Amino acid sequence: MDSGDLRRAYDELLAEVEVGGFGGPQPGQLSAEQIVAHLAANDELMSEATEAVLAGSPFAYYDLETIHRPQVDALVAECGGLDGLATLLRATSHKLCALVERLGPAADTPVETHLREGFDLRVDEPLPWSRTLDLHTRVHLPKHLAQLRMLRPVVA
Repeated sequence: MDSGDLRRAYDELLAEVEVGGFGGPQPGQLSAEQIVAHLAANDELMSEATEAVLAGSPFAYYDLETIHRPQVDALVAECGGLDGLATLLRATSHKLCALVERLGPAADTPVETHLREGFDLRVDEPLPWSRTLDLHTRVHLPKHLAQLRMLRPVVA
């Protein structure tokens, strides 16, 4: 399976993180640090699922922000800020992309998938792993890129 689109989505997101200059979040929203930590934690889950697919083992993938919140906050503290989190995200995204490159025909393996992206996307069923990766590339990463951009103060 080709990881070109996935790599480009990460490159765009990481470029936005490098620009920095983020303000605080609106009440109930994630900070820039929390967004990047969430993505790194999610990359680890997606890498575990991809490794299971490659090994022929059953796996369920859950991307529910409420489950990740304690891990996200711990990662923010552990990495010591946005620069450390960006370094972590570079590593986790690189690992995921490298694993995706190895999938080949295994990319069509059904994986029990549970996704929620606001009100627009809800998945609670087995999907070919390639489809879940596509949703990550085309929906999940752009959603968080937009969130990061909204955290940048508007200059009048």
